Amino acid sequence: MVASAVDHVVPGPSASIPVRLYRPTLDRTAAILFCHGGGFLLGNLETHDAMCRTLANASGRTVVAIDYRLAPEHPFPAALNDAQTVLEWLRREARTLDLDSGHIAVAGDSAGGHIALGLALHCRDVDTPLDHIGLIYPLLDPSGDSASMAEFAQGYMLTASFLEWAWEAYRGDGPTGAWFDLTHGDLHGLPATTIVTAQFDPLRDEGEALARRLAHASVDVASRRYPGMIHGFAGLPQLTPVADEAIEFISTRMSASPISATLTGSHLQGE
Repeated sequence: MVASAVDHVVPGPSASIPVRLYRPTLDRTAAILFCHGGGFLLGNLETHDAMCRTLANASGRTVVAIDYRLAPEHPFPAALNDAQTVLEWLRREARTLDLDSGHIAVAGDSAGGHIALGLALHCRDVDTPLDHIGLIYPLLDPSGDSASMAEFAQGYMLTASFLEWAWEAYRGDGPTGAWFDLTHGDLHGLPATTIVTAQFDPLRDEGEALARRLAHASVDVASRRYPGMIHGFAGLPQLTPVADEAIEFISTRMSASPISATLTGSHLQGE
């Protein structure tokens, strides 16, 4: 149970954006802007309701979940633009929402991790502060040529063929530019980052490669691989207690982020 879960509608340049605020307490809290997964094609506020409630309670932060526009009708960068619009709204309305505008994190699972990281890179480039990035088995590499992608291409819930289709739909017909392929580029100056990966996940190597790149860029990063798990496990607490353990791992780091964001170094686990 959370203290409250309230829906809002954020005005956007193209369309209104539904969001849901999950408050772990009625007191003022820091915030997490959360982007759901679903391969840019699927997902909404309801599919990730349980995960957002768990994240709010575990972190002590208000989770602001975004129902961003989906591909193929709305290809890149529609989802990223929606996330940016909601972040601007969140900062603008923080006092009204009784949130701490000085401590805002971004997080997401799978394709939502791609959106969250892209948003964090944009924030860094325009000098908009964030205090943490939380990525749960993030989808990052349009090329799909990692060893884990080949090894777990089928038979482990998420398939390589679905991911190929998802990237094609998200790419659309227009130019992509920055923040589409997140396997390259400068990562210096990003806030403290926590990454969860799963052993039997085609996306495993993408997340762990990002952790190494962040460490090389002197970002405070912690990465943990969960043995025996497949893609999507963190949203399945009814099937495995490891789901809540993964959310707790990210939440503990986020709770300490006002301090840890000032540090540098690497804490890579499970590789």
